[in-house]
Amino acid sequence: MQITTYQEALDYIYSFIDPTRQGSPDPAIAARSLARLRVLLDIAGNPHQQLAAVVVAGTKGKGSTCALIEAMARAAGFRVGLWTSPHLSSYRERIQIDRELISQATLIQLVRDVQPIVDAFDTATYGRPSTFDVGFVMAMRHFVAAHVDLAVVEVGLGGRFDAAATITPLVAVISSISYDHMAILGPTLHDIAYNKAGIMRPGRPAITVPQHPEAAAVFVAEAQTVGAPLWLAAEHAVEPWLASGQPLTYPAPPQPGRLRGGFQRENARLAMGTALLLRDQGVPIDDQAIRRGLAEAWWPGRFELIAGPPRILVDGAHNGDSAQKLWQAISDELPHRQFILVLGTSRDKDIAAIAAALAPQAAHVIITRSNHPKAMDLDRIAAEVAPFTNAPIQIVPVVAEALATAQALAGHDDLICVTGSLFVVGAAREALGLAVAD
Repeated sequence: MQITTYQEALDYIYSFIDPTRQGSPDPAIAARSLARLRVLLDIAGNPHQQLAAVVVAGTKGKGSTCALIEAMARAAGFRVGLWTSPHLSSYRERIQIDRELISQATLIQLVRDVQPIVDAFDTATYGRPSTFDVGFVMAMRHFVAAHVDLAVVEVGLGGRFDAAATITPLVAVISSISYDHMAILGPTLHDIAYNKAGIMRPGRPAITVPQHPEAAAVFVAEAQTVGAPLWLAAEHAVEPWLASGQPLTYPAPPQPGRLRGGFQRENARLAMGTALLLRDQGVPIDDQAIRRGLAEAWWPGRFELIAGPPRILVDGAHNGDSAQKLWQAISDELPHRQFILVLGTSRDKDIAAIAAALAPQAAHVIITRSNHPKAMDLDRIAAEVAPFTNAPIQIVPVVAEALATAQALAGHDDLICVTGSLFVVGAAREALGLAVAD
């Protein structure tokens, strides 16, 4: 079939979704998936090996950290590619250059170029590529064709067996680690950290933030095993953890200008530390560029406040730890009269932990769900939330209608918070007229 329209291109990409394919904690199964992608990349000309790249893994804050690193490198005059997932409203958000979304016409052409490679792939030996595989190959080819100076690549899931693990990064970056995707990554912080640590490479610097001791021990062990200099984006400086050299001084206070929320300060330290380490890797990002990038970086759907009245906060908090940090940031920065919670999650999330952090504060709780096939059943969410609140709970299946219900309940000085899933946040932004035009 000849792809001629944008919708046909999307249909082709999504045709590789296999609802029966589930992530597995078995390393052998995960390794086979990564091996499949390596073969596909080889047939496609190994575009990932032609890029200077930063790879960012983590449970929380990796998207914001990517946005900050990208902004700093771009402020230094570099042409920067950005690969992230999931998207909020348009697939084109996943593939950007200098924060310009890939055009429909370019995506169509990429699909047409990749289609014969994918269609001729030896599925009998390696299995059928995934939608993520196809998108990753397209993104890498796009970045090479556009002659980007640096690619900032966000890990989709885990790290050791993710598509990004095919890259040897200039700097391996690991944001905050907490419990998420346990059915795939494992039930302990040790297991989760082991997966994230898989992006470290011999002789290439790695940087992380202060972590739980269980995760920190894994990062140290991995750095020792592979021979990666390990740095820590601590509160006052970037400190050599398993690396030679003196501490690196941050060129600015770690407070992003457009990214709200106290938790972003940790992401800012991590991004500034990455920029400082990139200098020794042939990507000179000066102090002025770091400060400018810090001020200008933007990442929608993360503690994003829409002016009221009533004010509406959308945030992709998707586990207990991120929900706790969300509430702390609300308490510190957004005084309000009543807190109205609009909550929807995916099936693989710890709903009870999210509810424990947010539901006790709510005067009203509205349960909703996105159109994503992994969205959790409404009754299940309500049952998990009920023990944590005495507030009335309403079930409104459509996100736009749930948001309208919250707006009808809210007074002038109230705060509406839409959270629990980036898919729900994306639907809320669409309802508010903030979505990217596809």
